[in-house]
Amino acid sequence: MSFHSLESSEIEVFDKESIVDKKKNSLRRKILQDLYFNGNKTIAQLTKEIHTSVPSVTALLEELMTERWIIEIGPAEAQFGRKPILYTLNPKQRYTIILDIAIHGSKAAIINLQNQVVFEQDIHFCLEDSPAILDKICTSIDTILLKSDIQLQEIIGIGISMPGLINPNNGYNYTYRNINPENQSLVEWLKNNFSIPFYLINDTQATIIGENQFGLSKGMQNVLSVNMDWGGVGLGIVLNGKVFQGSNGFAGELGHIQVKENGELCSCGKVGCLDTLTSAASLIRRVKECLKEGKVSRLAKTNLADIDIELVIEVANGGDALAIDLLHDIGKEMGKGLSIAVHLFNPEAIVINGILAKAGRFISNPIEQAINKYCLVDFKSNLNIEVSTLGESARLLGTQVYLIENILIS
Repeated sequence: MSFHSLESSEIEVFDKESIVDKKKNSLRRKILQDLYFNGNKTIAQLTKEIHTSVPSVTALLEELMTERWIIEIGPAEAQFGRKPILYTLNPKQRYTIILDIAIHGSKAAIINLQNQVVFEQDIHFCLEDSPAILDKICTSIDTILLKSDIQLQEIIGIGISMPGLINPNNGYNYTYRNINPENQSLVEWLKNNFSIPFYLINDTQATIIGENQFGLSKGMQNVLSVNMDWGGVGLGIVLNGKVFQGSNGFAGELGHIQVKENGELCSCGKVGCLDTLTSAASLIRRVKECLKEGKVSRLAKTNLADIDIELVIEVANGGDALAIDLLHDIGKEMGKGLSIAVHLFNPEAIVINGILAKAGRFISNPIEQAINKYCLVDFKSNLNIEVSTLGESARLLGTQVYLIENILIS
């Protein structure tokens, strides 16, 4: 029977059922969101949080337990009377796959709904501006499922973080344009191939989500996270407790402000960008230039091709003057750039992340000194500058939160 052949009374019943189903699904999502973002809850606590009745919450919990979304974990603490039962998200049955794709090495993880990493490994490809990356992503997903002994049917979604100008609304990476198949975004193509949700997020924005949920800035309302990595510098922004992405998702490209009018050519085609002075790649380039000029350093004993960030930091920790000076220069320039962001956003904290964060005080001290020099006094009086304690995990966990949030909202 077609919709047009229904009697008016039948249409009213159909509409009412549709409205009831929508309300029920909305309440289910609110329960799952609350348990994910706020932790274990009792029926009474959930009733208060989602503004509905005890019988409704009880029925929804029973339904979600039958579907294995949630489990009981025992009684909660109570001063008087019978102790209420606590509910939490099921750490088994449903998982996510998180891919952290970078220009110098990539990682994959399978994470459960309690944000516990149940499987993790390096994946042997790097971000390249080529459609070949599509097959590499598919192969990596198949491989980690096989090695982890988790079935594709248990995966509720896959999240990918990578550098570039990424529009979260359409799944396009506008910096690495050739990874998008013809007439499709990377996300659309992957979703059609695996028949499960895919979400793509800029790596720096994933980092600030991870830091704000699990790291040093947890619970803070206005925070900046500067991602000092190989390809350049990105700025993650939390304003009034929410990640700021901008109208197209491109907010935070601090690395492409011009800081040196007659500086080096940047990968973006402009001259003197902050990236050319503060990226990990620029540090290695300057180290090699200094060694070719005959500057004294323990690094001179190493083949130029073998010099990497870890070695530079190692000799800096051993007192090598050249390594310390170059790290200091990068920190100083980074601090100048961040001074602009401090005046714009008035944060309560700046968290330093990325591969150069491994340099610790050699990077954070000159950043702080530059901010002290270039910022107005009132902007820096309550500003904390910290090196991330999460490291690379911030991106994985941030992508996980972004993925779960989108799945539970949609």
